[in-house]
Amino acid sequence: MALYSHFLVLYLFFVSSVICQVTEFISIDCGGTSNYTDPRTGLAWVSDNGTIMKYGKSSEAQVSNGNTQYQRRRDFPIDSNKYCYTLGTKERRRYLVRATFQYGSSENEDAYPKFDLYLDTTKWSTMVVLDASRVYVKEMIIRAPSSSIDVCICCATTGSPFISTLELRPLNLSMYATDFEDNFFLEVAARVNFGALSKDAIRYPDDPYDRIWGSDLEKRQNYLVGVAPGTVRINTSRYVDTRTREYPPVKVMQTAVVGTEGILSYRLNLEDFPANARAYAYFAEIEDLGANETRKFKLQQPFLSDYSNAVVNIAENANGSYTLYEPSYMNVSLDFVLSFSFAKTRDSTLGPLLNAIEISKYLKIEPKTDSKDVTVLNALRFLSAESAWANEQGDPCVPAHWEWVNCSSTTPPRITKIALSGKNLKGEIPPEINNMEQLTELWLDGNFLTGPIPGISNLVNLKIVHLENNKLNGPLPKYLGSLPKLQALYIQNNSFSGEIPSEFLTGKVIFNYEHNPGLHKEARKKMHLKLIVGISIGILAGLLVVVIGSLLFLRNLQRKTSHKKSEVQGNSLRASTKPSTAYSVARGWHMMDEGVSYYIPLPELEEATKNFSKKIGRGSFGTVYYGQMKDGKEVAVKIMADSSTHLTLQFVTEVALLSRIHHRNLVPLLGYCEEEHQRILVYEYMHNGTLRDHIHGPVNQKRLDWLARLQIAEDAAKDACRT
Repeated sequence: MALYSHFLVLYLFFVSSVICQVTEFISIDCGGTSNYTDPRTGLAWVSDNGTIMKYGKSSEAQVSNGNTQYQRRRDFPIDSNKYCYTLGTKERRRYLVRATFQYGSSENEDAYPKFDLYLDTTKWSTMVVLDASRVYVKEMIIRAPSSSIDVCICCATTGSPFISTLELRPLNLSMYATDFEDNFFLEVAARVNFGALSKDAIRYPDDPYDRIWGSDLEKRQNYLVGVAPGTVRINTSRYVDTRTREYPPVKVMQTAVVGTEGILSYRLNLEDFPANARAYAYFAEIEDLGANETRKFKLQQPFLSDYSNAVVNIAENANGSYTLYEPSYMNVSLDFVLSFSFAKTRDSTLGPLLNAIEISKYLKIEPKTDSKDVTVLNALRFLSAESAWANEQGDPCVPAHWEWVNCSSTTPPRITKIALSGKNLKGEIPPEINNMEQLTELWLDGNFLTGPIPGISNLVNLKIVHLENNKLNGPLPKYLGSLPKLQALYIQNNSFSGEIPSEFLTGKVIFNYEHNPGLHKEARKKMHLKLIVGISIGILAGLLVVVIGSLLFLRNLQRKTSHKKSEVQGNSLRASTKPSTAYSVARGWHMMDEGVSYYIPLPELEEATKNFSKKIGRGSFGTVYYGQMKDGKEVAVKIMADSSTHLTLQFVTEVALLSRIHHRNLVPLLGYCEEEHQRILVYEYMHNGTLRDHIHGPVNQKRLDWLARLQIAEDAAKDACRT
């Protein structure tokens, strides 16, 4: 009695779970015109017409197998787009997904359809229709990666892509669990019921999970051939306990084939193979063996090192007759043509027995488009939910990208361009757009977008931004000008306000900001004003240094000349090598006596400058030439333009003053020359250019700030005072 109660509890639990399973079944009649209940299975079917699928057209099948769901099909356009059905799932729950295809048309047989079938971004199969009357069944066992999956039709090469039915069946417990399900789906290649009583497939309600178990009596080319002599079919009406891992239907386990001559062998083709596979053999002893009878056998072909040496003793392995034993081959490599056989062992009195097999191919799961990008795209679609473009289906990038995006070829794919010009977008730009690091182009012009520009400082690859002709407002973020790859920004005809970042006024970025009344260039005007004021202060500071230095020099000069008693009037600057000048004679002093610098003969300067051939500048004093002395020292040679009294005074003053004043920001005077009516000053050559270059040079040239310039002038004045 206790045992009966135990089985009753298990039975009630199993029945209640099956009822829950059925309520979660999704059965879509693709191209159907109405909802209905299938009288054979009792399952409810829904039409996809205008609700689930808004694309393609419903077409009548001219050849039908009598099932309601195959009387019509849905045909899709022959183009580069994909057409997807979205099915709701529970994340990490296992499901069986099934798509069926019956072309049902005898016309244009030379152009039967060929197209691709995808589950999310993973290519499921290439559908090739060779027989218009045949129902092609594609099944996939998955652990749902998210709250929904997409089954997509695309990429036709011949004929029009189509689909007949789409089904989703939840599985229970640990059914079909593998160690690889995080990275692989299971594409069902074969599920065969051996010893079947008819050609009809077994499915719901006999299988509570609505798997389709094909009959071994169903013959087609290269499928279940090469049957060994002595193969017989057996069956029983007794209950077979199948409550193990995969829960095959009892009705499937009540039939079998037996190799009465000691061997069972079959050959069948496996589509999309060779590949790594998961294979299950289902055994149940459904014959009553005598006391001296045994049934022991091994897998003989193909030879699999981990499995071929194992001896199958059904009653022993299953702990009794009429009980399921399901050895699994979890990761084996199988060829397109699978030949397999079981052979009895020498100590067995009976030949091998087989109730059913199930073979599935491991199909690598391809990554979807980066979830951060998809979040933004969905937010943009919500801004114009009623528009047709917002209803594109499936993954944004794979197997074909949405019409309004471009994608990278990376893994996972990333969005590189959003093109939504004039798409009736209303609302604010989603702030999550800052997470689209690979975005290079953003086209949101000609819409009704409001609010400020959100933070996009992370978009370091952004090149082109079109936001014109919207209702955007607020200030322009200053970091926009610092985006390293930005080439063009269009914001005209909006309501932006505040100052334009100075980076946009340099011409480096194409920038159109017309018809934004609140936007102004104050930042640039202030920059120009500061520059003018700074230059003026610098010039005044320079003049101040010269005037103060000259006054100090003259005072010192007067003090020294008053103590000279024997100075000869009219000496030249260097009597032995050059003629005297009017000014030096009139003033009555000799510069060499001052010891302020050394005299350089004119021939040496001509040789150093190669006869003054390389002109490097010109000032109020005269022309400046480049030269290199015999010792290799580079010099700048300044020749006085004329012999006016003013320039002669400047020459004398500069020689005397610059010989005494030494500062890190003043060019050192190395020497002078006064020969053949030439007055020449020789300076150290400075490689970094002139003060003018630094003030008026390129935009990015580093300039001295004015506090630094005033400090230079003050230091120079102090040096002059010390001398």
